[in-house]
Amino acid sequence: MAITDPDTYVRGVPYDELARLRQASPVVRVDDFWAVLRHADVRHVLRDPGLFSSQLGGTQIRDPASAADLAYVRRMMLNMDPPEHGRLRGLLTRAFTPRAIAKLTERIEASARDLVAAVAGEGSCDFAKVAADLPLLTLAAVFGVPEQDRRLMYDWSNRVIGYQDAEYAASSTVSASDVTDLARAALAVRPSPGPDGSMPDPRTRAGMPDLYAYANALGEYKREHPGDDVMSNLMQHVGDDGGRVSLAEFENLFWLFSVAGNETLRNGLPGGMLALLSHPSEYRRLLADRSLLPSAVEEMLRWWTPVMNFRRTATADTRLSDVDIRAGDKVVVWFSAANRDPSVFADPDAFDIGRTPNDHLTFGHGPHFCLGAHLARVQLRAMFGAVLDLLGEVTLAGEPVRLRSTFQNGLKSLPIRWAR
Repeated sequence: MAITDPDTYVRGVPYDELARLRQASPVVRVDDFWAVLRHADVRHVLRDPGLFSSQLGGTQIRDPASAADLAYVRRMMLNMDPPEHGRLRGLLTRAFTPRAIAKLTERIEASARDLVAAVAGEGSCDFAKVAADLPLLTLAAVFGVPEQDRRLMYDWSNRVIGYQDAEYAASSTVSASDVTDLARAALAVRPSPGPDGSMPDPRTRAGMPDLYAYANALGEYKREHPGDDVMSNLMQHVGDDGGRVSLAEFENLFWLFSVAGNETLRNGLPGGMLALLSHPSEYRRLLADRSLLPSAVEEMLRWWTPVMNFRRTATADTRLSDVDIRAGDKVVVWFSAANRDPSVFADPDAFDIGRTPNDHLTFGHGPHFCLGAHLARVQLRAMFGAVLDLLGEVTLAGEPVRLRSTFQNGLKSLPIRWAR
């Protein structure tokens, strides 16, 4: 089926097919899972972890290859159910202190302006590559990672998210001569492509030994030498029960932020730009009225929807929109469809930077609502504010290149130009 074929997404998200399926039935059988396509049903599934579990089978459509791999993914907060999820999320939430958030916001705004200013005099750039550095700089600040090591996160997220895209699956852009000793030790165990060019499965611990080597060393260092960053706060925090975040938990949080926290925004930034470029009248409207920037960002998040789907597993027999679902069935919420549900969004395929209300589900819903939603919004507003101030109106300078993926709505290249 088109919606599960990664080649489909090289041409674009199949919104027409998703709309056709949703109209036929808001919950429809696709391959070996139930696709949940209506906004109300997606919300229902996401707010009931007792009935729709993240932990039973993980949150990706494809099953882990073995019982050991399933046990591994269950250790990540993304794939936890209450009460374990609530304990770890609570500790992490408390680590994002008001002071830490204010400091991050200042750094984000300065970084976005510096990145755009660096290309302003050139008259053109690949916006996907320029924008990719902002989440890396932000995550480096969150973790207290030296800035020269930040490109490690670029390669790691490429390998994990790009497992369906040959160009990204073996990403290796970092040289040992350009990074810290901590990073060099990690690079020493970075896997190489096999004789057939394939890489080990990046959704297993064995597939990402370099990421875990770095995370383990960083976690130990943060515990012994805390800095003025969010992860130092986390490693020093003692919970109400006297518990602290273990190194194993830190490793998995590092994986989650480095990959999910990076890739989602990295695709949301060029996706938002392509939305503006595809609707020049809306671009000019925003250029003329900067007060629309917050609502424009929300519309970018809805219209582009970087993360297209997430899986849950039914824990008991149930009914959803008059469809019988059995215990153990895969239930996949499809954000790309829910965010264009005409029962919630008037003229859902239109891009309207003043759309209000805009109850999109791009950051999820319920107990797993994205922890990084605030920082993502800050980064989007900062980057597009800098573009408007320093570049003015930009236009497309070449054909966008899309990521081959059924999970991330990604852009690998977005050439733009402007009047110098």
